[in-house]
Amino acid sequence: MNTGSQLRKLLNERILIIDGAMGTMVQRYRLQEQDYRGERFKDWHTDVKGNNDLLCLTQPHIIKEIHKQYLQAGANILETNTFNSQVISLADYDMQSLAYELNVAAAKLAREAINEFKENCQLPTANCFVAGAIGPMNKTLSLSPDVNNPGFRSVTFDEVADAYYEQIKGLVDGGVDILLVETIFDTLNAKAAIYAINKYYRETKKEKLPVMISGTITDASGRTLSGQTLEAFYISVMHANPISIGLNCALGAQQMRPHIEELSQIAACYVSAYPNAGLPNAMGEYDESPEHTAAIISEWAKEGRVNLVGGCCGTTPDHIAAIAKAMKNYAPRPLPELMSA
Repeated sequence: MNTGSQLRKLLNERILIIDGAMGTMVQRYRLQEQDYRGERFKDWHTDVKGNNDLLCLTQPHIIKEIHKQYLQAGANILETNTFNSQVISLADYDMQSLAYELNVAAAKLAREAINEFKENCQLPTANCFVAGAIGPMNKTLSLSPDVNNPGFRSVTFDEVADAYYEQIKGLVDGGVDILLVETIFDTLNAKAAIYAINKYYRETKKEKLPVMISGTITDASGRTLSGQTLEAFYISVMHANPISIGLNCALGAQQMRPHIEELSQIAACYVSAYPNAGLPNAMGEYDESPEHTAAIISEWAKEGRVNLVGGCCGTTPDHIAAIAKAMKNYAPRPLPELMSA
């Protein structure tokens, strides 16, 4: 049974659990510039603190430890630490040459964490998957960075697609089970990622991995940052035939609720949701307790809205453990054809 078939079987049986925030957990280690640099990059010509993806090379034990904490909390799907691991975002640190290497290393770390977790917990048949995280990058194809020149774009579609292609190659070579195009605030960027995925499989002739897509509604308007409604976003990416589509980031669970309700009514595939731990406070931190987050997500599950749930910014293994425990009480959202059967 290939990964796609295995995932579909599980998604029809129960609600699967996605892990929580990587950045939130990294902050707990209070790493300094020299920690990010490690021995290999001790003489790098720019500051690298904040480049969390680099930790896959300089502090791999920390990234693996975080992965294991989420597995112990009940996560079925680990996201690789590759949110910014493509040449366009890595240009902030002049580390474009590391893109492929970072993705391979991150994928292998997540896989090692799963294998060690299964061995130590004596759960060789535990259903755990590695999702290659493909972030939105730090440049947008739909919006100009210059308010005085609305037609200007700082990057082209081909440049974005090429950047994603290299990232996808690294993730697949590193051994991921799923490709996760996430935190989408500009659908055109997502389309470049989808184009790169299709191009990669067309050229390599490899067996296709399942694709998960997760967008971001940025405020109460119910639109993405580039101006699309949720339904328009859904229609724009469904040609990718994703195994799931959902929402993450930007909003806490309470604010995300109406959008998940809408998505669950229109989606022909499985629905995912991994919100922030509430909205950030004045210090940019997240105060929502694991119990509160789990209670709101439980309402979605009780209403039959979701198939995959987890956490984004501010969430921790405690949040994931509370969510995983709560989801055991609910059946997954049936697919539309099953709803009408």
